[in-house]
Amino acid sequence: MDVSHAIPAKAPNRVSLRQRLAAGVSRLLANGRERIESLPYDYPPAIILAADLALLVVTGAAVIQRHSYFPSPLPLLAMATAFLPIPLFAIFRVNPHPALLKGSALLSCALFLLQPVSADFAPFVLVIVAGEVAAVASRGWTVGFTLLAIGELVAFDLAGHVHWGDQSLQGLPMYVIGIVLGMFVGVMLQYQRRFLYQERENQAIRSGQAADEERRRIAREVHDVIAHSLSITLLHLTAARRALQTDDDPAEAVEALVEAERLGRQAMADIRRTVGMLDAGPAQVTPEPGAADIDELVGDFRRAGLTVDYTRTGELATVTGAIGHALYRIGQESLANVIKHAPGTAAEVRLDVSTEAATLVVSNPLPLGPAPRRDTGMGLRGMRKRTELLGGKITAGTGDDGWTVRVGFPLKAGPCISTMLPGRLWNKPQEES
Repeated sequence: MDVSHAIPAKAPNRVSLRQRLAAGVSRLLANGRERIESLPYDYPPAIILAADLALLVVTGAAVIQRHSYFPSPLPLLAMATAFLPIPLFAIFRVNPHPALLKGSALLSCALFLLQPVSADFAPFVLVIVAGEVAAVASRGWTVGFTLLAIGELVAFDLAGHVHWGDQSLQGLPMYVIGIVLGMFVGVMLQYQRRFLYQERENQAIRSGQAADEERRRIAREVHDVIAHSLSITLLHLTAARRALQTDDDPAEAVEALVEAERLGRQAMADIRRTVGMLDAGPAQVTPEPGAADIDELVGDFRRAGLTVDYTRTGELATVTGAIGHALYRIGQESLANVIKHAPGTAAEVRLDVSTEAATLVVSNPLPLGPAPRRDTGMGLRGMRKRTELLGGKITAGTGDDGWTVRVGFPLKAGPCISTMLPGRLWNKPQEES
């Protein structure tokens, strides 16, 4: 019974030992990968390990070829010399500088060639390291190592230590060609790395530009929503105050306040939807306002007390969503500016849609007093940016009829927008926004 109980008692220790060994190997591999990734050359670990594996195969083959020289330790010393940069990096954190790679390869090949064999694999050490040096070093280091490697082979060939069977075209010429090809492979890897750096930089620039443009677009949306909602809300509040102070009509005041509350809630919903564009979550399902919503927009301003003469011609089905949204926002901003800069005046809104273009005109008489200063705020800049992004044209300025904003968008490919739209809209001298 004691024996039967003793056997299961050792099983957990054995399992625990295997787990500790597996954990140790995992930590070792993780540390090795981390150190490889910390190299200043920014190559994938697979490429570096592949080069080391190829070097291991070549040096191992060269050692086996020299079995007749055993028990001489020279082949093993040559193999260890070829891998000298690895323990220096793993133990002492010495980065494999091109000079260290070159020196270890030249010395390793020289130690191998001191014991010549037929069809020698040893010169391929120089081939592999020529590619490694060319992949991480400058052009001067690359050409210098290539010349030194070829010079070393020429010296040993003159001493009769470099040969490949009985073929006259093999031996030294084959090794020289191999070194040159190895150098070109390394140069291609380095160019690929440079192109990768350039692509990363370009991608960062494009990402920054896209982020800036998105921020500007959201700023325009928020500006348009706030300007519109506050302008109409203030008109309703003014009407409520006058109803209480002058007319002593609570019902009219309550009606105005209810309308102001509705517009305020609508503005909050618009702002939440616009700011929600910054969220990386699922897209909002609420559609953006378009050309068909301009009727309701004009109705909001009318209910707020602004006199608006509104006419619309043409079929809105030909207007795309992006152009319709731009027309809505530009009309919204223009009517809000009427309330802000010309209070008490009437506005005229005309939306003309043809098969070739969609044109929106918002005009109002100038108020009495000094001429309004040129608008340098976000509103006019935002309208101009919206128009330019969609290939349209916008003008804003004073004329015979007061202040006028005219914007037109092409609805299909054709001539320039300035020639497609009716000439009477563009011939008057206007201040280009």
